[in-house]
Amino acid sequence: MQRVETIDQLRRVRGRLEGTVGFVPTLGFLHKGHLALMRRALDECDHLIVSVFVNPTQFGPGEDLEDYPRDLEGDAAKCRDVGCEILFTPERDHIYADNHCSWVEVKGLTDGLCGARRPGHFRGVATIVTKLFNVVDPDVAVFGRKDYQQLAVIRKLVCDLNFDIEIIGVDTVREDDGLATSSRNRYLDDQQRCQATSLAEGLVAAQRAYQQNPDQSVAELLDVARERIEGQPHTEIDYLECVHPVTLQRLDEAVPVGEDGAVIATAVFLGDARLIDNLRVDQPLPEGPLRRL
Repeated sequence: MQRVETIDQLRRVRGRLEGTVGFVPTLGFLHKGHLALMRRALDECDHLIVSVFVNPTQFGPGEDLEDYPRDLEGDAAKCRDVGCEILFTPERDHIYADNHCSWVEVKGLTDGLCGARRPGHFRGVATIVTKLFNVVDPDVAVFGRKDYQQLAVIRKLVCDLNFDIEIIGVDTVREDDGLATSSRNRYLDDQQRCQATSLAEGLVAAQRAYQQNPDQSVAELLDVARERIEGQPHTEIDYLECVHPVTLQRLDEAVPVGEDGAVIATAVFLGDARLIDNLRVDQPLPEGPLRRL
């Protein structure tokens, strides 16, 4: 594995690769969710490039930019073990010049959910992903469905800006008790870690309620999830919404039947952590921990 830090270095080593290239951009502090994305990229392509960059422009005032967990040497070891060929670890000034003033924004999809609570977040995400796509020039890029809104934004970005890149979404990787893997899980103490399973439990409860009675209103389904999540002490729901799986428009009456379906998405504050999760209520539960809840 080659570890490179500058755009010029990356372009040189990228240019020597023959065959298809898969790309996984990350903030680092890698866990088994990231490794699942990398393995999927290697399943699809001949080569894998991974980036580790804590992108400052997607963090808002008062968020955890300075405290975001970092372990670059550990990340490099994980990437090497999984089969990554190029690890891109740029410094901030390699990505953003002092006079940087160009931004990429995806309208509409960023109006609700995390976009409404974190102004400027998705402008930062869209900009860094565009910059990385321009430098890496991948054939395939892989993202996790845990960050459902982010995946939708990137799909739209690639379509609107005519990138010749296939975007693949990978199902959320979970711990044995259902909690979605996240670098921010490290903020949880032992008690909060036990309480955090309420996110997945609430989503599964709403999904099962829908499966038993598809005619229930969205409000009733959200109440089922809310009761389970708020049943744990010290949990504060930032948002809990039911949205269209493609447009992310909020659904207020009933879940549409047929191909459209619906996603229930939530963000919850628990101690110093803000955790997100989501689930399609109109589809069977995926194999794995959720079926045991």
